[in-house]
Amino acid sequence: MADAEHPRIPTGERELDAYLALPSKRARRAPGVIVIHEIFGLDPHFEDIARRFAREGYVALAPNLFTGELRRLLTPANIGLAMQAFAQAPPDLRRDPSKIAAFAATQPPEVRPILEAFGRVSSPPVQAGFARDLLACAKFLRARPEVDPARTGAVGFCFGGAMSARLATVDPELRAAVVFYGQNPPLEEVPKIQAAVLGLYGGEDPGITGQVPQFEEAMARAGRSFRHHVYPGARHAFFNDTRPNHHADSAKDAWTRMLGFFGETLGPVERP
Repeated sequence: MADAEHPRIPTGERELDAYLALPSKRARRAPGVIVIHEIFGLDPHFEDIARRFAREGYVALAPNLFTGELRRLLTPANIGLAMQAFAQAPPDLRRDPSKIAAFAATQPPEVRPILEAFGRVSSPPVQAGFARDLLACAKFLRARPEVDPARTGAVGFCFGGAMSARLATVDPELRAAVVFYGQNPPLEEVPKIQAAVLGLYGGEDPGITGQVPQFEEAMARAGRSFRHHVYPGARHAFFNDTRPNHHADSAKDAWTRMLGFFGETLGPVERP
């Protein structure tokens, strides 16, 4: 079982909505994990992941980086419209926010704000701001009396996977970061990473998985710990059991692999 709270987290520039899941029985301080959502924002799936962590003995904080206007724009229905538009666009479009803005201007008026929002959340300055938001979330989590502040990690999925790695570049106290099929952080920022990093990727997700060797090389050059696993036959978002790409066997193994990684890096947990 898990207990839940809905804190508001001040980040210096704004306040984020968040979901906090705690083990129902706690004899001592537990490791803390930040759970970072996909492009759909903080939805019930990610609250469920936070509860899964709590049932394993972790204190799990799932912030909504899209608190505010982005939450209104990036709904599942609107993202569906955006994906239909992106299907007609050049394949490298989403990796270049300036091209997204130009492409959005050619689309019907009802789709333009959604595509522009995609461009914003993909832009380096905005993602740097999200990383600062997540750093505030990490400090909030460490300040909780239920959490051992020396044992905090992060895990993110898709957009959140990229942000998990980004958080590692700005948070020297983070012990571990897990990247589920997320884009690489800026490679020039890799030497700032102090956390051990685990990457979990789909074999049928070449746009993401194909970039992993660059991350691996940068981590090795910086003398940082990086291990990764690619699941044959798994597509992007294979872990999400509410989406069509869910790949049950890969998701099950990835969860076990991740818990083992956190066990190594954050230390033992006391299961409720």
